[in-house]
Amino acid sequence: MKYVLVTGGVVSGLGKGVTASSIGVLLKGCGLRVTSIKIDPYLNTDAGTMSPFEHGEVFVLDDGGEVDLDLGNYERFLDIKLTRDNNITTGKIYQSVIDKERRGEYLGKTVQVVPHITDEIQEWIERVAMNPVDGTEEAADVCVIELGGTIGDIESMPFIEALGQFSYRVGPRNFCLVHVSLVPVLNVVGEQKTKPTQHSVRGLRGLGLIPDILACRSTQPLEEQVKVKLAQFCHVPIPNIINLHDVTNIWHIPLLLRDQKAHEAILKVLDLQCVGKVPREPKLSEWTDRASKCDKLKTPVRIAMVGKYTGLSDSYLSVLKALLHASVALNRKLVVEWVPSCDLEGSTAQETPDAYEKAWKSLRGADGVLVPGGFGDRGVQGKILAAKYARESNVPYLGICLGMQIAVIEFARSVMKLDGANSTEFDPATKTPCVIFMPEGSKTHMGATMRLGSRRTLFQVKNCKSAKLYGNASYVDERHRHRYEVNPDMVQEFEKAGLSFVGRDESGKRMEIIELPTHRFFIGAQFHPEFKSRPGNPSPLFLGLIAAASGQLDHLLQRLKGRGICSNGHVMKVYKNGHVMKPLKGLVNGHYPATGNGPIPI
Repeated sequence: MKYVLVTGGVVSGLGKGVTASSIGVLLKGCGLRVTSIKIDPYLNTDAGTMSPFEHGEVFVLDDGGEVDLDLGNYERFLDIKLTRDNNITTGKIYQSVIDKERRGEYLGKTVQVVPHITDEIQEWIERVAMNPVDGTEEAADVCVIELGGTIGDIESMPFIEALGQFSYRVGPRNFCLVHVSLVPVLNVVGEQKTKPTQHSVRGLRGLGLIPDILACRSTQPLEEQVKVKLAQFCHVPIPNIINLHDVTNIWHIPLLLRDQKAHEAILKVLDLQCVGKVPREPKLSEWTDRASKCDKLKTPVRIAMVGKYTGLSDSYLSVLKALLHASVALNRKLVVEWVPSCDLEGSTAQETPDAYEKAWKSLRGADGVLVPGGFGDRGVQGKILAAKYARESNVPYLGICLGMQIAVIEFARSVMKLDGANSTEFDPATKTPCVIFMPEGSKTHMGATMRLGSRRTLFQVKNCKSAKLYGNASYVDERHRHRYEVNPDMVQEFEKAGLSFVGRDESGKRMEIIELPTHRFFIGAQFHPEFKSRPGNPSPLFLGLIAAASGQLDHLLQRLKGRGICSNGHVMKVYKNGHVMKPLKGLVNGHYPATGNGPIPI
């Protein structure tokens, strides 16, 4: 096994996750199997209880792991399926060591950071790196490890020590360190400054880690004399100094690495140049086409994102990526209209009328409305108003998790005239509980007590839009993260009023997908389809939203007729009885049949 460690210096938020993902893409393009591990030095066991404002979105894996959003980058870029163990936290490591101590596995020894914590980190990495992640039974050739935080952070010290030991443990030809650092430009001077990177590398060396490659973040391409200076003071060869300057979209990053021969530098450090299955140049034609296509798109499609975390886009990172995947596939330039749900409410009209007018103007000017998942009662009334606007105005609507529950509550209030209808999450004493707490949930413990991970949804109505978008498949496996659900005792009443529950779980008691059959496009999903969307495999429900918002839905549904899509987005043949076969091979150029506006890549 070969290991590539990605660290960061100077400041946080440099894009280590995208850099690590892009390195993985590059190596995968060279014919290698790649897996990824993210190390987060915080004490939380996982990201499940963290606020999106604190750490961005919580990404959910198939096994129910609530992990850092960078694992979403890994899955999207590399098209792999990771597990909760691919996200290492200080909490997990200490918990494992303490459990071993309680079982007496240390034979009475004094348990210390060195060697017990550091050994646990190394053993965890070696164990997880061997797990197959690409759908085969074969282990990866290279494991890309990202160390979260910035070099010098006190909470990272045990991991730095462990990784320093690990580099000696696996040997110099099996370990490559890529250090991502900032090369800023001071406006007063107008030149690129290398001193922050010099100090960062010096600190890294002082901690026992020596960088093999420097990945320099900057606004503009590095000047040649800057590279010479960095090589001189950081003791890194010029060919191993890679510049990651600002680009129009992140799909250019693997191409930047390729163009600067980063793969040759990595393969040389890892002594992989002579391996027969590794080509000299990575195959990235798909990435080149996608990056170029994204830059050339001009016809806009406007989607109103109605939520309470609109101040930080990372809070909805996977949703944004899923929208982007679908819009690029349908040849549309995505324009996201951020609408704070609180600003749609009547109280805002009284307190800050300008914000109220701006929010409603953005909502009314959008081609489609999306209400993503969330927790808590702040801004709920605004989300209900957004769902009502979309329903009454025949504007395409997609509600995810809470967004589906909101749509159910709005329907009960407005159509069924149940004025007190609500979720017990927002009003525990409501007399008309449309949405209730799951019976197996815990109200005392919050971490990992929700309905999490991949669960099966069975379609109840064959000709509904959702089933058609999934290619008339009889079921779909999608990832969940919720602790409230539609009240099954009210389902019959809802369906009599015209709300169709077209998808249910295997027990038939949990409502998974809702639709308004008479509406242009009004769909709610209890699961989170964004977590399985890929650049080349757009999520079917997001594809439907963008298609409806851009006037392409009829063409899309016609072309998808008779084909199914399994949970990883691959096209499947569908028998007349609704059962599915293995993914079809030999599709024309690897695309869906062309819609009226061009092919949809998968």
